[in-house]
Amino acid sequence: MLVEEKIMEVLEAYDLTKSLRSAAALCGVDHHTVKRYVAARSAGLDPAKAVVRGSVSDPFSEKIVEWIEASQGRVRADVVHRKLEAMGYEGSERTTRRVVAALKQNWVHEHRRGYKPWIPEPGLWLQWDYGEGPRIGDARTHLFCAWLAWSRFRVILPMWDKKMPSVITALDRCFRIIGGIPTYLLTDNEKTVTDTHIARVAVRNPQIVAAGHYYGVTITTCVPFDPESKGGSEATVRIAKADLVPTAGNLLDDYETFEQLEEACAAATLRFNTRVHTVTREKPVDRLVTELELLHRVPEVPYTAAFGETRAVSWSSTISFRGARYSVPHTWMGTRVWVRVSGDEIIITAQVDDAATEIARHAIVGSGEASIVDAHYPPRRDTPVRVPKATSRFEAAFLEIGQGAQVWLIEAAGLGIRGIEARMGDAVALTEIHDPAAVDEALAAAAKVGRFGDGDLESILTYRHRGPILAPVGFSLQPGTQQWSQPGTNGNGVRR
Repeated sequence: MLVEEKIMEVLEAYDLTKSLRSAAALCGVDHHTVKRYVAARSAGLDPAKAVVRGSVSDPFSEKIVEWIEASQGRVRADVVHRKLEAMGYEGSERTTRRVVAALKQNWVHEHRRGYKPWIPEPGLWLQWDYGEGPRIGDARTHLFCAWLAWSRFRVILPMWDKKMPSVITALDRCFRIIGGIPTYLLTDNEKTVTDTHIARVAVRNPQIVAAGHYYGVTITTCVPFDPESKGGSEATVRIAKADLVPTAGNLLDDYETFEQLEEACAAATLRFNTRVHTVTREKPVDRLVTELELLHRVPEVPYTAAFGETRAVSWSSTISFRGARYSVPHTWMGTRVWVRVSGDEIIITAQVDDAATEIARHAIVGSGEASIVDAHYPPRRDTPVRVPKATSRFEAAFLEIGQGAQVWLIEAAGLGIRGIEARMGDAVALTEIHDPAAVDEALAAAAKVGRFGDGDLESILTYRHRGPILAPVGFSLQPGTQQWSQPGTNGNGVRR
């Protein structure tokens, strides 16, 4: 299709030469092109309009439109092509795809949804939705993504599951992060919010209604399967997943613990709320200051009716539930917590900084058994060694010998040696005739080799002071052979 200026140039060249080929040579186009525009002008048509040529799909176009209408624009071109072939269609699949795409575009244009701009008011609306979070080990996680409609303030929290207690916990933490509660909450039709629909009317879950009454907020839901009615929270889910879920695209590392994911969510929340929003041209955290004036106060105590039964944490940092014991972090000793069953696990919740927070999760064990997590307890310190402390002058005299005396006493007492006091007296007496340092070394050596008998200490002192006792050189206890040199004598020169 040539532009209008070029078309006029082609027609002028033809009027000048009255030859299709000459006009084509002057304008640099094909002579068939010149012929088509000349014929269109002669027929009284607009040469600039595209010439619509017939297509092999024209006889079937009404049927294709019917299928597109019936499928609400979802039917695939390959399905249409197979149906048309059964009806005698001889065109190629490429032609079918081009025709279906054009007809679908027309259908979408005719059925396009119209929108009236929604201008949110401060303090009225908060939307929330869920996104699939990263896996921690073999466990799935979920991302709770909330969005204040006016200030664009976002809150992202990790969750182990989307059950009622977890949802209420996330809402409570969200309210406390924001610093207030709006008038309305808008979310999807999850089972925790909507039990069922009757005549297309949503029937609310009684537990979420009770939680809404407690916080003074009205919970509403969008039209089923209509994400466009909560686009703000959908966008929050999208950017949260892009920033927090490890993929080949964002090159994030996997999370080893749930605490690491919580820290990443907190960092992402801070990052989103402290950068300038593309629509408002302001930072959400700055606009929140204005919106807080219209939000109502968060209750001091979180809504706990859905968190389960209360239990006291014992001195051993455990709770008792259905005949079994479960550990909690040692910092909760002496407090009260909530425990509930979730599938094949029990979940323990406590109040942290005026917000309900999950602090432990265990697989259910049988009655009389215990589930203990080592990480819930502080690092074990080495067993302290009791240092001997004198209670009499006699004991003081012995312990003043030195460190070896203390070691000897501890080892002897541990082995249950009898007559310890008598041996202690011997050691004190030996300090009168030996260097006390030597006696102290002898006591340490005796403790090391386990010699606690009568006379052992003196033997060790003698050995250390003099060294091994050896016979003089040239002397032997072996009988000699000198007597053999004088037959008839006893070896001393006395004749037998």
